[in-house]
Amino acid sequence: MSRTHLFFKVELEHDPGENPERAGAEICRQIQRVYGVRFAELSSITKVEE
Repeated sequence: MSRTHLFFKVELEHDPGENPERAGAEICRQIQRVYGVRFAELSSITKVEE
């Protein structure tokens, strides 16, 4: 069986008090559950100044 790494960039809008790490962890859980992937991780977070 072949194995492939996919890299995604996601832009998330959230309230100032919300924790983006928590949202990232939930996105990883959903990817694993819905698509049955072996492993998903949040590798970095970059804050965008407007």
